[in-house]
Amino acid sequence: MRESDTANTEIGNINAITLLDTSAVLNVEEYASSQSSQGRTGFPKQGGQSLSYWLQQVRCDPLLDHRTTPELPKEADTVIIGSGITGTLIAKHHLKTWPEKSVVILEAREFCSGATGRNAGHCKPDQWRGFRKYEKAFGKEQAIKILKNEQDTWEALVEYVRANDVDCDLWVGDTLDVPLDDEVAKIARDVFKRYKDAGGKVDHIRVTHDPIEATKISRIKTAKAVYAWPASTLQPWKLTAHIMRSALSKFPKRASLQTYTTARSVTYPNSSSSQKCIVHTDRGDISCNTVVHATNGYSAAIEPSLKCLITPTPHMCNKMIPPRTWCGSKAIQNSYGVLLPDGALFSINPRCTADGVVMFGGSNPGQRELDEWIEKHPERCADDSFARVESVTKCMMQFVEKEFEGWKNGRFGPGEGFDYSWSGIIGRSVDGVPFVGEIPGKPGQWICAGHHGHGMARIFTAAPGLVKLMNGAPWTETGLPDVYQITPERVERLLGVSNVSKVAIV
Repeated sequence: MRESDTANTEIGNINAITLLDTSAVLNVEEYASSQSSQGRTGFPKQGGQSLSYWLQQVRCDPLLDHRTTPELPKEADTVIIGSGITGTLIAKHHLKTWPEKSVVILEAREFCSGATGRNAGHCKPDQWRGFRKYEKAFGKEQAIKILKNEQDTWEALVEYVRANDVDCDLWVGDTLDVPLDDEVAKIARDVFKRYKDAGGKVDHIRVTHDPIEATKISRIKTAKAVYAWPASTLQPWKLTAHIMRSALSKFPKRASLQTYTTARSVTYPNSSSSQKCIVHTDRGDISCNTVVHATNGYSAAIEPSLKCLITPTPHMCNKMIPPRTWCGSKAIQNSYGVLLPDGALFSINPRCTADGVVMFGGSNPGQRELDEWIEKHPERCADDSFARVESVTKCMMQFVEKEFEGWKNGRFGPGEGFDYSWSGIIGRSVDGVPFVGEIPGKPGQWICAGHHGHGMARIFTAAPGLVKLMNGAPWTETGLPDVYQITPERVERLLGVSNVSKVAIV
């Protein structure tokens, strides 16, 4: 990969951008909201973790605690650590590529109970907002390729759901990015223009700069502009479960799912062994030729060489039952990225083809308070027991009461209004993009992790891309951005990165 002369990979981890002539900042991250201390890590919390809305819906599903065999297999060709959308998709493509090889998928807790089972239910490809950040970090060519890959990922996910008739509450429609401040709208307009001038594809994005029209389209009182393009919301656990069930049924003798099995470390046996790796778990050891790390935020706990590269961060999602004034024919019909003046963001998933429950995620000001608290309590960095965090919920309530006409004065009966919030662990990458490939200095160990809170818009292409690499294909055949590849040079460079500013001037 040839980077531009001005590329600076440290900027990949910033969460907002600004211009020289304004104090406002534009959010360029869908979830992650502030810099985190590097070097902290942890294993999945055992007991007491919060229960997401998605996991609440499937409490009777036998896949939650599935073990294909009562005893942990002693050997396998490949061990995949993690049963979220990454590990599950890697298992699917691995079995398709090598139907004769055995695969064991390890999950520390319930099936798909990590980040995939705890997110806000979006598959929203970034189609312009992150361009300037990626351009400054990696150069124009890679920036355009990152955004194109997110579009490709979304299309692959939708195609799979439709082709396989997956019952996962899929919605396809316009997502709206809505700046609420004139200065933020100015930055957004500049970024969009630069992306278009650079050759970025924008013909599928409808832009409205008239605040009056923007308010009509978005139904947000102080909207200054609207950027609309196709995206999706869905029930992520149900999608992942469909893929896993298919793999287990098609390859009953080759695929083994083992829940409640925490992988603790990976070592190498003595030279006389015919297999390359030993995965040590709390139920015993598994010898194998290949290990895939699909644990995202927990990766460095198992493989210490990833410490400082991938950092776990708790993040909140709020569930709201809208008042009757915002239901039925008046229900919200779009997903949103609401861009606040201080670089914060609300993501909104209205589940408008399902139950109409509204999910609020994103990096609102209250999330920043939680981030600051975690900085002072790093031992809680992998703790997803947080629920009903007042600072986060308060910001959400203030937003809907101010911006959604009639929400504040609506009559809330029992069962309406704020209902619940839960936490999940984001795997923050030190340069803002995932790590895909064979871990340097660790032969036979592969990784697809560090999705930086944006995994649903990356994994449906990153997972099959990794399997191609495992099969000997060159990086170019993956179709992924070059900057996703984990290489010795990238690792060495990033291990020398210190915390940088949260905001970049573009």
